[in-house]
Amino acid sequence: MGNEIINNKSHLTGYVTISVTGNLPERFFQTCANEGITVWNVKKKSAKICEGTIKLSDIQQLRKINRRKNYKIKFTEKKGYPFFLRRITKKKELMFALVCSLLLVVFLSNIIWKINITGVPKDIEEKISRKLNDYGIHSGTWIFTLDSPNKIQRELVEDIPELLWVGVHQKGTTFFLEGVEKTIVKEEEPLGPRNLIASKKGIIKKLYVSNGMPKVKVNDYVKPGDLLVSGVINENEQDEKEENKEEQSKKKYVAAEGDITATTWYEVIVNVPLTASHESLTGEQEKRYYAKLGNFQLPIWGFSDPDYQSVHRERKETPLYFLKWKMPVKIVEMVLSEKTHNKNKRTEDEAVQVGIMQAKKELKIKLGPEAKILSEKVLHESKENGKVKLNLYFNVEEDIATAQPLDQGD
Repeated sequence: MGNEIINNKSHLTGYVTISVTGNLPERFFQTCANEGITVWNVKKKSAKICEGTIKLSDIQQLRKINRRKNYKIKFTEKKGYPFFLRRITKKKELMFALVCSLLLVVFLSNIIWKINITGVPKDIEEKISRKLNDYGIHSGTWIFTLDSPNKIQRELVEDIPELLWVGVHQKGTTFFLEGVEKTIVKEEEPLGPRNLIASKKGIIKKLYVSNGMPKVKVNDYVKPGDLLVSGVINENEQDEKEENKEEQSKKKYVAAEGDITATTWYEVIVNVPLTASHESLTGEQEKRYYAKLGNFQLPIWGFSDPDYQSVHRERKETPLYFLKWKMPVKIVEMVLSEKTHNKNKRTEDEAVQVGIMQAKKELKIKLGPEAKILSEKVLHESKENGKVKLNLYFNVEEDIATAQPLDQGD
């Protein structure tokens, strides 16, 4: 039992069976054991021949002992993984075939063989398939040529209006897409009684009231809080049964609705430098490929840095697959693009135009897409510290109405 345990443990590191020939050969094995060499399966073949098994790592020490004892030693059997690997590596044809087979499996494991689309009707599924084909995603596509899942999701949602959401992920050699179709549900909650009041000062330019009583007219000047459309409607009803036929007044509360467009004014201060600097890509680029394992990267294609004064780097990591299993190795693609830094000097007139465009853009972002800038005027212009300071005045056309809830008890 003890010999079996030693044998199993030594199989990984290797062990050898030796034949010792000489006078009292068993004493040689006893000397080995006394000096720390593990010996097992000792068998005496004859008066002058004895066999035993030792670890591969103890051979050097065994030879030192034999220099003192002068026995004839012969290796009769070699076993264990080191010897197995040595025999395999000597067969070059077999090793070449094995390496080629592994490379072929890795290559085939990193090709998309199937695209699975779920969660959407057949017509939308066909649209998704056509779009994926346009993107270069189909059976037989090399995984490393694919865009990131986030980019594919974004492009599908933009290109197919019927899609509300799509999830994209890859598992092994299969590309999975799960979509959600848009469902248009119009559920308008009933609005409570309300007025429409002015949110800012301006001159009424257009007035369209679909519900409620208008309280202003075109060309009226209004201030914030002024009543534009009332949600209280007075109804005059005449009771013919009463002899005095008195008019009775009733109040009806509604949700005031309408579009009230007014001309408003804004004053904006902007500073524009006379020297503008920006970066641009020349279009020249080179690619580098690395094999990444943990934090270690091994270059596999492209070793020298490009002769660019300034470089823009774009990195993409793609995991390698072996059949359906993701390997710890990733292929890193690094795109090195030439970048230039440009400085342009502006005249004062050019700076003024840039400042007006910049102020317009910021004002549109602030007011929203429905607002319309009618005109602009430079109130004041000054030059200081290499910048042009502008005080601008804008006329804007926008909806100024905002809701004010009504208390029916009042």
